[in-house]
Amino acid sequence: MKIQRTDSSNAAFQQLVAQLDAELSVVDGEEHAFYAQFNKITLIKHVIVVMENEAPVGCGAIKEFDPVSMEVKRMYVPPSLRGKGIAAIVLRELEKWAKELNYTRCVLETGERLPAAIALYKKAGYHIIPNYGQYIGVENSVCFEKTL
Repeated sequence: MKIQRTDSSNAAFQQLVAQLDAELSVVDGEEHAFYAQFNKITLIKHVIVVMENEAPVGCGAIKEFDPVSMEVKRMYVPPSLRGKGIAAIVLRELEKWAKELNYTRCVLETGERLPAAIALYKKAGYHIIPNYGQYIGVENSVCFEKTL
């Protein structure tokens, strides 16, 4: 597997995000439009794409949340490739990059309907925090943080 640091203009990242959005539109149902407004990928400067045999197999991104925190966004591995540790690789690389940029914390939001994502974040040392920002009061949202 090859790990690429790139930005949101990367074609492989855009391809994976299109798959992610299609999957989330089914999972989130009527709530998809609400979440989609917070997941635009325009101008994201810090993107990880994992490639295997020239094909994209996973992605994720970070963007500044506050002066000491990066927010993890757009984590995705296609269903046929899950369970191979790809998401954990992406997450570790994003955390490493955030540390290199002198951030000391990562935050993220995921949905209650995504138990595999929740398990991934807990296993990686994230803990649940009160919903922040636009997710305050959103029952399906689960927010996490991790000190780097």
